[in-house]
Amino acid sequence: MTPILSDYPIFGTEIRCPQCHQPIPALLLTDSYVCPEHGAFEANPNTGELVHVQSGRFWHQWEGQWYRQHIHPDTLRFEIAEALEHLYRNGYRATQVIVAQRYKEMLGNSLEHHADWFRQFYFVKQRLYGVPVEFSSDQHTEPRWKIMNFEFQTEPGNPTNYTYPFLKAWR
Repeated sequence: MTPILSDYPIFGTEIRCPQCHQPIPALLLTDSYVCPEHGAFEANPNTGELVHVQSGRFWHQWEGQWYRQHIHPDTLRFEIAEALEHLYRNGYRATQVIVAQRYKEMLGNSLEHHADWFRQFYFVKQRLYGVPVEFSSDQHTEPRWKIMNFEFQTEPGNPTNYTYPFLKAWR
């Protein structure tokens, strides 16, 4: 007898682990997936969340990719720092980071404020790790921002100023 799809959690028979991106199987007749490295994840059919049982961290899926939903500014900043490092190692530099509007209040105290010397009385740029920060449009206008955390505008090349604190050691 072949098991039917309803015997598996809402995301199907297999997903990619949101932490290590390896395929992980669903447990039959449960709402769980088990990663050999990271442990159990539970799928909540009511909210569409994937919750890591041991840590309580949770993710939502958008277009086949998992996005962690942050409740503390340090975890979001760390994720942005990792993504900047990945860009740098692949030969790109970030010219701007667009952060989901829902994190604006949470990140407010974490942003660096630099006045443009030419227009210092009119314009103050918010930055994170030296990269200008903008906030996304409302999540009702663009539904992806209800799930996505941030995205970069990039260009080829290494950062012109090594303001990324984690990159200074590799210079």
